[in-house]
Amino acid sequence: MRDLVRREVDAGVPADVLWDYLMDWQRQGEWIPFTRVERADPADPANAVGGRIRAWQGIGPLGFWDDMTITTWDRREDGGGLCEVLHTGAVVKGEGVFEVVATGPGSSRFLWSEMVVVPLGRIGAWGWRLGRPLLERILDRALTTMKDRVETSHAAR
Repeated sequence: MRDLVRREVDAGVPADVLWDYLMDWQRQGEWIPFTRVERADPADPANAVGGRIRAWQGIGPLGFWDDMTITTWDRREDGGGLCEVLHTGAVVKGEGVFEVVATGPGSSRFLWSEMVVVPLGRIGAWGWRLGRPLLERILDRALTTMKDRVETSHAAR
């Protein structure tokens, strides 16, 4: 089973400021709970097609690596951009999309989509029906935290 999860948030910063903040992979741990992101190989680019990153999802030693390969990297003239990743880890499978769209000279929107591959057939589908609302609440809170941080950081300049 595959299911699309899509969340978005508007931010009171220019698109280039939002893009730069979001694509600083290591900073994602500041706003995504229980997450630490790093390059899979320090020699790989983290901002180009073919770059590989990985996110530790968990608390302390309890968790898993979410391995990703960047499949699309498109920086736009208006400061926004599109980054697509393929999740290749043992636990998380599917595609992810990070998109920043300029909505005005000092405002932008972040759209986050994940095409989740739900394992375990009917049992997984049943579990997903229970877990999806919780995941959406966690993502919404993470996006609000990110918005607050990038706006505060930008205003302090």
